[in-house]
Amino acid sequence: MTVTVHSPATLSNLGCGFDVLGMALSQPYDIIRLTRTAQPGLVIRHLDDYDLPTDPARNVAGVALLALLAAVPETVGFEVEITKGIRPGSGIGSSSASAAGAVVGANALLNNRFNKLELVEFAMAGEALASGARHADNLAPAIFGGFTLVRALLPKLDIVALLPPPLWVAVVHPQITVRTADARAVLPATVPLALAVRQWANVGGLVAGLLTHDFELIGRALEDYIVEPARAALIPGLAEARARALAAGALGGGISGSGPSLFMLNADEATAHAVAAALGSVFQELGIDFNLHVGPVAAEGARVVEG
Repeated sequence: MTVTVHSPATLSNLGCGFDVLGMALSQPYDIIRLTRTAQPGLVIRHLDDYDLPTDPARNVAGVALLALLAAVPETVGFEVEITKGIRPGSGIGSSSASAAGAVVGANALLNNRFNKLELVEFAMAGEALASGARHADNLAPAIFGGFTLVRALLPKLDIVALLPPPLWVAVVHPQITVRTADARAVLPATVPLALAVRQWANVGGLVAGLLTHDFELIGRALEDYIVEPARAALIPGLAEARARALAAGALGGGISGSGPSLFMLNADEATAHAVAAALGSVFQELGIDFNLHVGPVAAEGARVVEG
């Protein structure tokens, strides 16, 4: 009656794919332990130092589980212990990992009665609590794994899972704060048609590159003409970090989500480590503390590892 889930960090936007493209990382990840109880309701405990709320109505995992429980006719409850390996506010899907891991674990304790698309729907309630909107660009890879395209949210959720090529990812998380509200506030209200066409072409090119494992095409398509230029001022060292990463051999990359983390895709492990060192050198010179994460694209999303 108990399962333990590892739920991965994720990248969203992937440059040109604002709010629609995402990718699962092999690490870091949250560890979520769920026990099914005969008593209705939820009990949530955090076994980390982030002082996150444990009231189910104010906790992203709790809200996601409440949405799932509303679709379960029998009387059931869960005790949930969360150990966050993904720092909140890092820009690599911390809230999504908790919400996704919770519903995946609950589903396992309910004999897997819900499919992955339904699990994303439940988890979106938690994401709405965290960000104020029902987004799935982090949740989709957190549950499906690999690369994902959120083709539509309405009138019904439509997610396309893309078979990941053997890419490695380097992520730097500078220890600065970028509020999601601030990152959204700087976005342009309108976009010139010519610029939108260039962006659409890159989204198509990136998806095609991923499906055909064309690394050169992936590199050419990893350019954002709309969102990243508007947010560049929020992250010191962004331009230099990109330049050094490309010089070290990265295919390309950009801001993960609303930031402050930056990601770079790479053809192999050795390049990824060299690129991570290049990214870190920028923030070291700026006197900004940072964390580095290096690993392959995760083929799986949140998964039961025990129970």
